[in-house]
Amino acid sequence: MSKAGITLATADPPAPTARGLPRRRGVELALIVLAVTLSVYGYCAVGLARNGTVPPGAAGYGAGLGVLALVAHLAVRWRAPHADPLPLPIGVLLNGLGLVLIYRLDLEAPGEPAAPAQLIWSTLGVALFTSVVLVLRDHRVLQRYTYLCVTVALVLLTAPILFPAVNGARIWIRVAGFSIQPGEFAKVLLAVFFAAYLAANRGALTYAGRRVWRLQLPTGRVLGPIVAVWLVSVGVLVLERDLGTSLLFFGLFVVMLYVATGRTGWIAVGLLLASLGAVAVGRYEPHVHHRIETWLHPFASIEAGEGPNQLAQSLFAFAEGGILGSGLGLGHSVLIGFAVKSDFILATAGEELGLAGLSAIILLYGLLVERGYRAGLALRDPFGRLLAVGLASLLALQVFVIAGGVTGLIPLTGMAMPFLAQGGSSVVTNWTIVALLVRLSDCARRQGGGGGGR
Repeated sequence: MSKAGITLATADPPAPTARGLPRRRGVELALIVLAVTLSVYGYCAVGLARNGTVPPGAAGYGAGLGVLALVAHLAVRWRAPHADPLPLPIGVLLNGLGLVLIYRLDLEAPGEPAAPAQLIWSTLGVALFTSVVLVLRDHRVLQRYTYLCVTVALVLLTAPILFPAVNGARIWIRVAGFSIQPGEFAKVLLAVFFAAYLAANRGALTYAGRRVWRLQLPTGRVLGPIVAVWLVSVGVLVLERDLGTSLLFFGLFVVMLYVATGRTGWIAVGLLLASLGAVAVGRYEPHVHHRIETWLHPFASIEAGEGPNQLAQSLFAFAEGGILGSGLGLGHSVLIGFAVKSDFILATAGEELGLAGLSAIILLYGLLVERGYRAGLALRDPFGRLLAVGLASLLALQVFVIAGGVTGLIPLTGMAMPFLAQGGSSVVTNWTIVALLVRLSDCARRQGGGGGGR
């Protein structure tokens, strides 16, 4: 490890200089009110479209969502007064819209309603958001738990192997009717580990080792541990047939390595390795091979007289939505089948809100990612910078993989759209990511970097 790497990792940032900056908490509160209002409006629109009346639980839904958002806002106002005012309202709006879409699908989908359980998970997510903001006063404390984070992450990734597969993948732990997806929590822990390790070894990763063509290779002693962790995590996920999370972790590893070293060659190496891995797994893994065949020929089942498959139904839903959509509650995306509330919930948004509404949702995700990158650029300590970029990249990669899969751009991978899709582990994890971004943006502005909302 080089002396430069140690200095960058351990140097304290300058004294706070945020006293004269506007706090913008009033802006945040106004945006939260708007987010809750839009969510309640969508809930009422679904009831009016399906039954001709406002749903009886509209007031309770609005009050519950409003209280959760207010508690989170008060925590930010108290413990992170200089934080970026946008991440929290964006999270509230996306979570509220997700509850609306799940409630809308509950009205037609058979089985137990999913919206009440999703509301409970959302409550737990906001509670965890509040706890992180209140307890974590300095993000650099997480560096002390670098190897604890990676150990827990690997345990979480390995645990589902002991449980039966669900829909062809071993990514769930189900006990007495209660289920969680450990990989969702592991991705945040791995982001912390990658950020801490790369920050501590930044100099050695950038300048040590051999030079091959235009790529400066670090020594095996420095690169070996992080590559080993990455290979173990991806290997376990491949065994579990969780190719979506495997792709997510691979993208996270390459992006953070590029940000830590500034070497564009790592992007080329990452794309090459991803291509080779995709060809190998797609050819020899039947579950993945079937998904690739469906992606290449989405209408083959129709031509064979077997009816449309899920991807074909999703494409029909997007086409039916047009520019302005059919209106909340008036679509037919429920025909997609069992994954309509999880993998394919974006198809419901596309059909009922149209291209205009779908574009607005994607822009919300883009804005949330941009605020994460902005905080990272403003932070002066390497660990905080890498952590902010890593967390924002997790959201960006996940949205790209899911949106690309349901629109036919890339093969389906089976992941949950952040905040929108049904999935308790996903919504709790994403609220944790937002909480960390709020804490990082507050620290950035205290350092005088103006990390969002100046």
